[in-house]
Amino acid sequence: MFHTRTYQNYGQSLKQLLVSLWVFFTLVMVSMPTVLQAQEEGLENLKQTGKAFATIAREASPAVVFIKVEKTVQSGPAIGPSPFSDEFFRRFFGEPFPNRPMPSPRQRERQVRGQGSGFIISPDGYILTNNHVVGEADRIQVKLLDGREFTAKVIGTDPPTDVAVIKIDAANLPVLAIGDSDTLEVGEWVLALGNPFGLSHTLTAGIVSALGRTSVGITDYEDFIQTDAAINPGNSGGPLINLEGKAIGINTAIYSGSGGYMGIGFAIPVNMAKNIYAQLVEHGEVTRGYLGVTIQDLTTELAKSFGLNDTNGVLISQVMPDTPAEKAGLKQGDIVVKFNGEPVESVAPFRNRVALVGPGTRVNITVLRDGKQKTFTVTIERLASAQQAEPARPESLEKLGLTVTNLTNELAERFGYQDESGVLVTEVQQGSAAAAAGIRPGVLIQEVNRKQIKDVKEFEQAIEKGGDKPILLLVKDERGSRYIALDIQN
Repeated sequence: MFHTRTYQNYGQSLKQLLVSLWVFFTLVMVSMPTVLQAQEEGLENLKQTGKAFATIAREASPAVVFIKVEKTVQSGPAIGPSPFSDEFFRRFFGEPFPNRPMPSPRQRERQVRGQGSGFIISPDGYILTNNHVVGEADRIQVKLLDGREFTAKVIGTDPPTDVAVIKIDAANLPVLAIGDSDTLEVGEWVLALGNPFGLSHTLTAGIVSALGRTSVGITDYEDFIQTDAAINPGNSGGPLINLEGKAIGINTAIYSGSGGYMGIGFAIPVNMAKNIYAQLVEHGEVTRGYLGVTIQDLTTELAKSFGLNDTNGVLISQVMPDTPAEKAGLKQGDIVVKFNGEPVESVAPFRNRVALVGPGTRVNITVLRDGKQKTFTVTIERLASAQQAEPARPESLEKLGLTVTNLTNELAERFGYQDESGVLVTEVQQGSAAAAAGIRPGVLIQEVNRKQIKDVKEFEQAIEKGGDKPILLLVKDERGSRYIALDIQN
């Protein structure tokens, strides 16, 4: 009885196993076509992507140009140092011309050559490129994909953005369409087309790695598109292209420890370049807007002191006298949150937007003041003329690496410095003497070299008077007062 029951259990288990295997193989057979279909669809998508790249390369390449530049520079003596100046020669043969002064060695001229890229944006030969490619060239040669070569002339350059416009004398030229860089998103496919290392019309592919890159240290006005599409020397000035075959940037620089591609490239957004291009073609120079304020980003500490929950906005740390900002009623301590109705988040984009406004234009600036929003209408002025009136900062102050502002009643209350005098630190540069000493935004400087200071003017005068000697500061923060010695020579 025991054995019979055991055999019956084995039989049931074997039957269940066979049923499970049958179900498993049935599912495999049913799902196999789906898996194969997915693989085929994925392969087809890759093929289509490759064909899209090929189509863009075929259509865009005729409008991309190879730029060769030459510049004449002065260097060294024409035939090297004279043998008559050698002490050994004079010792045995005497002075060759005892009654005549020795002629000074002549400078010789030599040609320095460079190369880059550009792209045609009008049928009559206007070309966008980088200022660092053509800005100081004496001779510019442009070569097209079809082999034609032209001598180009510079229409205008803008070093603060590294944009330049050149022109060749031709008609019915192929043109690269201009896209909208404001619609770009991180992760989109982009293509870089140019002439790296002189290898004409090289195409590389990648994605948009980041947008709005600032503080890179390449130009004065930065809003770079970052990409991992391979960019190398010679790509400068060439287009960064989207999958619609339109230029959305000008390839400008790379981040590299070796001089070659390391996966980080930067391109000027084409929307910024379009504005520069229009001004250079029409006027030969770029006119920028001027507001007349010193601004800084909001740190977490500053945001808390102003009663804010985030760091979005730009803090006005100083309003220059007799400027558009002062005339409109903007004040020190205001936090700019909107510019013409658009949100303001940080310094660099805000500075770029103000610079692109034409002089005489009226704009609306919304600020937070005492926790309430107020909107002011400001008439923007021309930057160049306004800058000439601004005094230069003492060199010793630059070495300190900090920015200060007057201690107003409002700032004193917010930072807990009621009944105190001095200047408030608003910004500290990384790697500076001030940063190394532990000074940070929000610190109150009360004395310089044992002399009490009451405002920014007295502070600058005291710093300048100290020269390059170590500077003794009396500072105060939430921990109390203490002395700090700064050696600005290091």
